[in-house]
Amino acid sequence: MGLEKINMPQLGESVTEGTISTWLVQPGDKINKYDPIAEVMTDKVNAEVPSSFTGVIKDLVASEGDTIAVGDLMCHIEVEGGGAASPSEPTSEPKEKAQQETAGKEQSKEKPESSAAKQSGNKANKKRYSPAVMTLAQDHEIDLNQVDGSGRGGRITRKDIEKIIESGDIPKAGQNQPTEQAVVDEQPAQSANQAPAAPQTSVPNVQAGEGDKEIPVTGVRKAIASNMVKSTSEIPHAWMMVEVDVTNLVNLRNAKKTQFKENEGYSLTYFAFFVKAVAQALKEYPQLNSSWAGDKIIQRKAINLNIAVAKEDQLFVPVIRDADEKSIKGIAKDITELAGKARQGKLTSKDMEGGTFTVNNTGSFGSVQSMGVINHPQAAILQVESIVKKPVYQNGMFGPRDMVNLCLSLDHRVLDGLVAGNFLARVKEILEKMSEETTSIY
Repeated sequence: MGLEKINMPQLGESVTEGTISTWLVQPGDKINKYDPIAEVMTDKVNAEVPSSFTGVIKDLVASEGDTIAVGDLMCHIEVEGGGAASPSEPTSEPKEKAQQETAGKEQSKEKPESSAAKQSGNKANKKRYSPAVMTLAQDHEIDLNQVDGSGRGGRITRKDIEKIIESGDIPKAGQNQPTEQAVVDEQPAQSANQAPAAPQTSVPNVQAGEGDKEIPVTGVRKAIASNMVKSTSEIPHAWMMVEVDVTNLVNLRNAKKTQFKENEGYSLTYFAFFVKAVAQALKEYPQLNSSWAGDKIIQRKAINLNIAVAKEDQLFVPVIRDADEKSIKGIAKDITELAGKARQGKLTSKDMEGGTFTVNNTGSFGSVQSMGVINHPQAAILQVESIVKKPVYQNGMFGPRDMVNLCLSLDHRVLDGLVAGNFLARVKEILEKMSEETTSIY
């Protein structure tokens, strides 16, 4: 039997780590190649990790709730045939070679320890941790030489540091640089165009009182929190709002919704009209379909719109691809399918990748005005608020009209008020011109 490693796979573009929510196997289980071994949560998607081999699970290196980096070890599996030998089972060697090695060891006892041997011994005693762990420890002035790691081979993990921070018992460092007895795990150097790692925030010393309920921050909620901190700390947000008269759009939708549901089998929602209008306006104002990339701005060709969908207390932002090329019916179908996959826990990493702009249906909660946090690294997010019937002054008199607020958050590094204002004005114009006479659902 050979021993193989199963590592954390890349579950989406820009995904750097995942949290193991549930192990689907245990040591001793026999599995086939591509069988799911664990459910993993990232900031983009919940996914099952498949096995890369057919064999028997040897051990689980990571525990449920652990957040591990892409490429890090998850578990070992024993497979038939070749492969690496188990660390606990040394390979057999010819007797003559073994005798030679024994004689060599005896002779070495009489000689001073070589420089290479000293270096090897020193390395075995050194602390091991990643650059991210070192940064987190430095932020909280934690002396890593005083920390016992729980990872494989005594490696200090992020979870070890977070536990120390939560306990408040901080082993203070004499200085914020690692000592000579530290070994920082090697990682690929960050290029100039890569976004910097999300900043680490201090943990507030808040204690629960009698009757209070403590809810661990894990999984999707932890990922959302991290992404929101990254967005607000890196992106200089600005905000604009316009009010839109959608009376004719409401009449159009009310006239078509029953027949549409009978013919297509899914609902014709207001949100589909708003997404269509945004996609059309983005073609005319592509500056909003951009990302900040340090020394340049990347203006995206494809118009792939993230939309927010919920499953209980979990929020996901899957993508409607090439929204500018789709009819209102096609967009309504995508919204229905993505929302259904979210509720069933069947969203894949492909469903979540490649978004260039986000449209959020905050009006579904009754909201009439809000400021969205931009979906990093996009340049803007549009909040579609509730449609409210209001008295509006037109043609010398007041009359009831269906009105909605559109609230735009923008990255002020990429966009200024002029282009953002023109974009909003164009979305408003498109929506106010929608009517039974001028707009085709198909």
